[in-house]
Amino acid sequence: MTLVIWADGRFVEEGEGALSAVDHGITVGDGAFETCTIVDGQAFALSRHLRRLGRSLAGLGLAAVDEGLVREGVTAVLGRAGRIDGRLRITVTAGVGPLGSGRTGAAATLVVAAAPSEIAAEGRAARSPWTRNERSAVAGLKTTSYAENVVALAEAVAKGADEALLANTTGDLCEGTGSNVFVERGGELVTPRLDSGCLAGITRELLLEWGQEAGLPVREARAGELPFSVLDGVERGRARLLLTSSGRNVQPVTWLDGTELPAGELSLAAQELFARLQRERLDP
Repeated sequence: MTLVIWADGRFVEEGEGALSAVDHGITVGDGAFETCTIVDGQAFALSRHLRRLGRSLAGLGLAAVDEGLVREGVTAVLGRAGRIDGRLRITVTAGVGPLGSGRTGAAATLVVAAAPSEIAAEGRAARSPWTRNERSAVAGLKTTSYAENVVALAEAVAKGADEALLANTTGDLCEGTGSNVFVERGGELVTPRLDSGCLAGITRELLLEWGQEAGLPVREARAGELPFSVLDGVERGRARLLLTSSGRNVQPVTWLDGTELPAGELSLAAQELFARLQRERLDP
């Protein structure tokens, strides 16, 4: 099975045109999206993803999308995709608009797509020379304006990594281009606070909830607790690193800027816990 695409109520082929050339999502990146893990043909944590999609659209000043219509598209796509493990993407744009940043109030565009994929057991990360702006108008929103992530990730891939790690403008550890980060040290897994500018990741959220439920020492950082320089300690073996996202689930980092690293004991426990509960609790 290859890519399955459903756009505004109909299936389209991968190379077939489906959006207007002046859709605001294309011309200026005016839209929001969600990516869900597909587990045995079903979307994991779909309700949480749809709630976050609503928050992103509201933060952009766009109208809420009809949840029933989104679920209809998801059902159609997954029905055609079959019982795969993979990724589901839901994209909502502002629809047809002008060539500039202004909006016309056109009807939104909705695209749902799915494809099989595999999740690697381990990750490779590189520190990025660029920063995340925690005071941006779209900080914490999952928008289609992803160019800065594309550039940062390409730079990291050129170094041999599969993710770039970013500080924010105050020098605190923030997130990856498409992942949240946890630092394992002092017998705890600690993740940057949301006010660092990082995305409120669904996998991050669930690991915090499920970890606390299972007695795993996992928590948000205190203010100033995780400066970007904490990664020096990771590289020197004084701490461990973990990435979370729908494309990675819970993934220990075993390579940082050219240095091979062992997976942390707590990181591996968190990975096992999440993998088990993900298949037991489809829509937590």
